[in-house]
Amino acid sequence: MSSSGLGIEKMDDDAIKHDYMSDESPRVVHNEHLTPKTPSTESPQSSPYREHGPLIDRSMTAERFTKNAYNSGLLWPRIRHTLRAPFAEFMGTFILIMFGDGVVAQVTLSNGDGGDYQSISWGWGIGVLLGVYTSGISGAHINPAVTFANCVFRKFPWKMFIPYLIAQVLGAMCASAIVYANYKSAIDVFEGGTNIRTVPGFSDTATAGIFCTYPQSYMSNTGQFFSEFIASTLLMFLIYTLKDDANLGAGPLTPLGLFFIIFGIGACWGWETGYAINLARDFGPRLVSYMIGYGPEVWQAGNYYFWVPIVAPFCGCTFGGFLYDLMLFTGESPVNLPYMGLYRFLPWVDNSQYEGRRWDPETMKADDSPA
Repeated sequence: MSSSGLGIEKMDDDAIKHDYMSDESPRVVHNEHLTPKTPSTESPQSSPYREHGPLIDRSMTAERFTKNAYNSGLLWPRIRHTLRAPFAEFMGTFILIMFGDGVVAQVTLSNGDGGDYQSISWGWGIGVLLGVYTSGISGAHINPAVTFANCVFRKFPWKMFIPYLIAQVLGAMCASAIVYANYKSAIDVFEGGTNIRTVPGFSDTATAGIFCTYPQSYMSNTGQFFSEFIASTLLMFLIYTLKDDANLGAGPLTPLGLFFIIFGIGACWGWETGYAINLARDFGPRLVSYMIGYGPEVWQAGNYYFWVPIVAPFCGCTFGGFLYDLMLFTGESPVNLPYMGLYRFLPWVDNSQYEGRRWDPETMKADDSPA
């Protein structure tokens, strides 16, 4: 990659050419003919670094710098450019689980001395807030059910659903493994032995609940599903509320709004099932707990409850998105198209009238602006 490609002015070749594998001394060339910039000609970007001003173009945009790096032939910039959004989802979910599983571990293993149930709500809320800040460039879904709802209602590309899902699950798995490594000694003491790992419902000193959710013993599968469905519906409905600028909207305060959403769901709806509301948050750490020795009970507990946090969030988030668009949203959504968006798929309808056009909910017609 040339130096000019990164915004560095080209110097005399003789001044910079030197074979660092040679034992010969480099030839020093004085470039007195190069006139340095004076303070009057320096740009504001370079003025704090006057000694480097003639060499570095500090007015280069980040986009141009990234493009130059991408075109330089370097491998990692190309990988990062291609996978930047999944990387963001991985790290956002990773941060979420680090704080969420971390606070559950602290409360559980300290027998309440390190916090109580409300501490768990705080920890998960902070995890979501920081995870959203971390993954802002990807849309900060950090939840496969949220990604799915955005594909259905907000034209998020379906081709990105699987990469996002994989990234989110892997991020959760890596974070839960780190939480386990950090608290392993405490788990050994709490469980009563280095090879003892138990699951809620099978032991009074179970620690599997650190990593994933387990329902109260009195709940049926129907009750488990309904509890997760309600919490997931609230989650998606309120996410669209925060993101809708035609409503009050939250703008740059959206991460803080999400903190209060998660804190509220945990405080008001979390006791019965542990408010998973997220496939990645539950399935990823559950798989890790199975791999590190908690056994098949992680799948059997709660009358095979494990499928509920996989299915219910998709159903709940889809219904929550539908409910918001049906009742409040006036922007572009399948709900705001004729026959709930199915009109254009009818075989006897001329679909060309909808291609590249938006549906105007005010006039109930397709306008001429590009989609």
